[in-house]
Amino acid sequence: MALPGEAEAAPVAAPPIRSAVQRVWEASPEVQAARADVDAARARVRAAAQPVYNPSLSLDAENADVDRRTASLSLPLDMSGKRRARTSLAEAEQRSREASYELQRRDVASRWLKAWSSAALAARQRELGEHRVTLMRRFDALAAERLAVGDISSPERDLAALALGESQIQQASLAGGEAAARAALEAVAGDEAAMPPLPAGLPPASTGIVPVALDDRPELLKVRADESAAQAGIDVARRARLHDPTVSLTGGRVNTGVRTDQVIGLSVSIPLPVLNNGRAEIDAALAEAGAASAMVRARQQVTRASLREAQSRYDALLAAGQAFRAGRAAAFDDRTALLEKLWRAGEISTSDYLVQLKQSLDTALSALALESQAWQAWFDYLAAAGRLTDWLDGRTQEASP
Repeated sequence: MALPGEAEAAPVAAPPIRSAVQRVWEASPEVQAARADVDAARARVRAAAQPVYNPSLSLDAENADVDRRTASLSLPLDMSGKRRARTSLAEAEQRSREASYELQRRDVASRWLKAWSSAALAARQRELGEHRVTLMRRFDALAAERLAVGDISSPERDLAALALGESQIQQASLAGGEAAARAALEAVAGDEAAMPPLPAGLPPASTGIVPVALDDRPELLKVRADESAAQAGIDVARRARLHDPTVSLTGGRVNTGVRTDQVIGLSVSIPLPVLNNGRAEIDAALAEAGAASAMVRARQQVTRASLREAQSRYDALLAAGQAFRAGRAAAFDDRTALLEKLWRAGEISTSDYLVQLKQSLDTALSALALESQAWQAWFDYLAAAGRLTDWLDGRTQEASP
């Protein structure tokens, strides 16, 4: 039975993986919600670009000593640039929602990829466990035959039976682990819990990937857009403090006895900032902008540290996986056949055979766990480097030689 990682690593995601992730994106409620937020933000940009004020029409009629019939049309004038400021704010919020959408897509893909690799490798561990049960069952039968002809003692025959029972118990545990991994996959993908084959071999070296520039990574794009929105909020608050004049045009007629006069009038009014001068709103906007700026610096530190940690962890796991595959520990089938040959020839005892076989099986299972950790570390590294969606789309940019 072949161990994991015997074929060359693929530099980009295989087409079945890309198709599976695309289906997960399409079915994910989180991605759909983030997309709806983007659509709402775009609608708010269109709304902000509309004129701030609508005209007002007023009709007046009076019957007394003087009969008056007039109509007035009034319109506040956006002299302070409120429309422009609100548009800038809405555009910054749209960029923030778009960055959030990309982050959500990346996070959903990362969770699915890690759950998928765990489930795929859990299935391979279960298959290896089934192979162990088959070996133990055959060994138990051979031990019974050898006991019948007097080649081994009764205690040695009992060791074979105990080893078979232990392998069956361990197999149940592996089957449970696979069920848990598949449940975790379904929790991310829902009905789209497809299981494309895991690429053979280990992922490529981290040095072959050029991380996206720090300020171009999704996390930084998001917090920088939030900072721009906060700065635009200051401008909105300042312009809201400036009161716009309202221009009114009045026309009509006035009857005084037998005389009728046409009237026309023009008036200008402006609110007086006496009870509320809007200063508190500006102070709040300034504080929010300061917080957003601090968040950018904090996110830069976290992003740098995350990339270093993800790369170091991935490099360590990849090196361990490569070392295992290069050593004799990976030759599981050959070693198993040799152990059985030596036991049949009586060169090793039953207990030695079982100890060495158990060690070989445990090592093989550990190799599968190591491969799972390496793949998950690879996904974490791609996400930290800002290259996960590029890898999924087959656009991974490799470092120049």
